[in-house]
Amino acid sequence: MNRLADETSPYLLQHADNPVDWWPWSAEAFDEARRTRKPVLLSVGYSSCHWCHVMAHESFEDQATADYLNEHFVSVKVDREERPDVDAVYMEAVQAATGQGGWPMTVFLTPDAAPFYFGTYFPPAPRHGMPSFRQVLEGVQQAWTTRQDEVGEVAGKIVRDLAQREIVRQAAEAPGDQELAQALLGLTREYDPQRGGFAGAPKFPPSMVLEFLLRHHARTGAEGALQMARDTCERMARGGIYDQLGGGFARYSVDRDWVVPHFEKMLYDNALLCRVYAHLWRATGSDLARRVALETADFMVRELRTAEGGFASALDADSDDGTGRHVEGAYYVWTPEQLRRVLGDDDAELAAQYFGVTEEGTFEHGQSVLQLPQAEGVFDAERIASVKRRLLAERSGRAAPGRDDKVVAAWNGLAVAALAETGAYFDRPDLTEAALGAADLLVRVHLDEHARLARTSRDGRVGPNAGVLEDYADVAEGFLALASVTGEGVWLDFAGLLLDQVLARFTDPETGGLYDTASDAEQLIRRPQDPTDNAAPSGWTAAAGALLGYAAHTGSEPHRTAAERALGVVKTLGPRVPRFIGWGLAVAEALLDGPREVAVVGPSLTDERTAALHRTALLNASPGAVVACGTPDSDEFPLLADRTLIDGAPAAYVCRGFVCDLPVTDPAALRARLAVS
Repeated sequence: MNRLADETSPYLLQHADNPVDWWPWSAEAFDEARRTRKPVLLSVGYSSCHWCHVMAHESFEDQATADYLNEHFVSVKVDREERPDVDAVYMEAVQAATGQGGWPMTVFLTPDAAPFYFGTYFPPAPRHGMPSFRQVLEGVQQAWTTRQDEVGEVAGKIVRDLAQREIVRQAAEAPGDQELAQALLGLTREYDPQRGGFAGAPKFPPSMVLEFLLRHHARTGAEGALQMARDTCERMARGGIYDQLGGGFARYSVDRDWVVPHFEKMLYDNALLCRVYAHLWRATGSDLARRVALETADFMVRELRTAEGGFASALDADSDDGTGRHVEGAYYVWTPEQLRRVLGDDDAELAAQYFGVTEEGTFEHGQSVLQLPQAEGVFDAERIASVKRRLLAERSGRAAPGRDDKVVAAWNGLAVAALAETGAYFDRPDLTEAALGAADLLVRVHLDEHARLARTSRDGRVGPNAGVLEDYADVAEGFLALASVTGEGVWLDFAGLLLDQVLARFTDPETGGLYDTASDAEQLIRRPQDPTDNAAPSGWTAAAGALLGYAAHTGSEPHRTAAERALGVVKTLGPRVPRFIGWGLAVAEALLDGPREVAVVGPSLTDERTAALHRTALLNASPGAVVACGTPDSDEFPLLADRTLIDGAPAAYVCRGFVCDLPVTDPAALRARLAVS
């Protein structure tokens, strides 16, 4: 009996028809293991994971393999995006035991959920020194049957070792100038000056580090920081990791040059990078940054927005290549012959030069990933625009990659922040409306009457899993951005409700550190706690940033103190591993700058003079600055209290800690005031 048919996760639903008797992660599954005295097979993956699909087809859809599993194991399937806590705890065990990790993650557990054997993908037959999945199953079954006491001892030791692990002890105070300068020096050493980015292949977009570099430049004027951010953004935008026709970024590049992506597109990457490119434009006026920010925002709205107003998690890497086979990248790659068929000989030759399409190909089987290897200025802009339109129209007729349409709270919070700011910067109210729609869904569907967040929803139906720290932090960050952009104080109120939950249920009162799960969440073999970034900001440092922003808006000392205590870990880790704590470094930049608080008062939010001051405030690059805009008698923002018009004219007040400079009424004067450090 497969029990996944009623789940909300598209990944679990993909396995609902397997012959394997899957259970979702639940107390009932482990009760069944205890009742039958069987070990548990825990299989963790996600819907856009290429190798998860491969292992499913090779093993979980195979009747003989399923029969063996059903006879000897209780099989539990987990969507890592729905249960990041389960994924984190067992991935820590896998990495400790094997030195590596990845998905699909395959872990064998006792009926008490203690792990005793680990792996990732296993092939259906022995390959490259790797045992087959069937061999692994038979070996585990034999050990469980003949050496159960030994297995229990191994599992107990692993659990004890995990329980005794500690993160690096955090400092008692937040980092200062010295630690941030050391972090910048460390990043400079790891930087790839020829290709942009950090380290070698595979190469991931360093979204959080880029935000730190931009903020560090804004605060200190360090040109080296801006140069690393600008060059990395340009190389990514010109590479195959960026969709040159439809906008949006793939998950990572398999090579050092950003040429060949792993083709899945994730909401969190695109939300973070949309915001980074918008901030790069704000700092430099770069046309490329403007184009990429807007194209990425349009991609999210066009291809990821759900009918309920939220944003879907991901697009698959694989799609039908026209022969019935699901092939990675099939939707995105081109051959010269395909260009000729769509464009004719002359325009096909132009397109091949412009996009770097060759007879040999840059991908597989003579196919090429579209790039921008040459300067665009040497090409006829109108002709290139026509080529793009025709190629995009042709591509839209191909079988599209599958979409994981569950709405993850944290990633939607990131999208809300990105779309709200991009809409404001580039006078695109439709993008701000999209941000408002997603925020409304989060409030209506994910947030209950006790201000507790659900992790996911799908088709407007709330999922069964509780939100984790990153959900509260990133949604609060999105709401704070909306409050600054729209002048609607209700979003500040909602952010406060979420951050009060962070203080009450996720914070260690002794150290000021933060846990990834709430104090009353399901107890796993270890309570996960990780301050380092992964593909998105860590919940710990994201919470620190939202707490700091909320304190700047409200003057709340408890929230600011909590942010400062949480940043102690950045003082410890920032100089040592800056690439893995970029968001914490970015938040520390905001703390050192104040952050700035800008109050804009006017007779009406639609008044042109008020709008000009408001826009100037939003385009201020000061790290972590907050903006409150409203009428003098508004009680929606504490920053607006006692702020008056000046001789009947709209005015802006620049403050730190609610201590303000003299007000200004001219946008140029406000710009000059904000430029002073």
